Amino acid sequence: MKQIASALVKAQKAFGPALKTATNPHFKSRYADLAACVEAVIEGLNSAGIALVQRTSLDDAGVTVETVFVHESGEMLECGKLHVPAAKHDPQGYGSALTYARRYSLMAACGIAPEDDDGNAGSKPAPKVTDATVNALLDDIAESNSHDQLKEAFFKAIKTVGDDQKARDQITKAKDQRKATL
Repeated sequence: MKQIASALVKAQKAFGPALKTATNPHFKSRYADLAACVEAVIEGLNSAGIALVQRTSLDDAGVTVETVFVHESGEMLECGKLHVPAAKHDPQGYGSALTYARRYSLMAACGIAPEDDDGNAGSKPAPKVTDATVNALLDDIAESNSHDQLKEAFFKAIKTVGDDQKARDQITKAKDQRKATL
């Protein structure tokens, strides 16, 4: 466990927050989907020589997921099983339970939480974001010369625009384009 333990410490230093980029249409709220959770940690894990594996198993009531970290040395850290019942016993119900279980198992294993998860964000009025502000944030993303600079510019931009979904979408698209060129 010596090598994987020190690698996890290194990896955690590179983790970002799980950004709430998905929208739940039923509750009209944002949440960090599975992709956002993976994106928050995968680069840090892989840079530290750690592969992310999520073992899954189905049963009559739902799904069980276990997040496992595998170090390049061969050492493994199993993070415990999480069972999530399926609300419906059809493919969509099991798929939903699986996605939910993977997301929460990963966040627990990595020690991350969704951005602004303190309950206070919803009590503040959303600031008005100007086009000039969004353009400046997009410029910062476009001018990023490394993955670390890009991550920093992206997190700053998302925090700055708050709940402005149009701006969040523009920023996410610009980040994805810049990441592809780096």
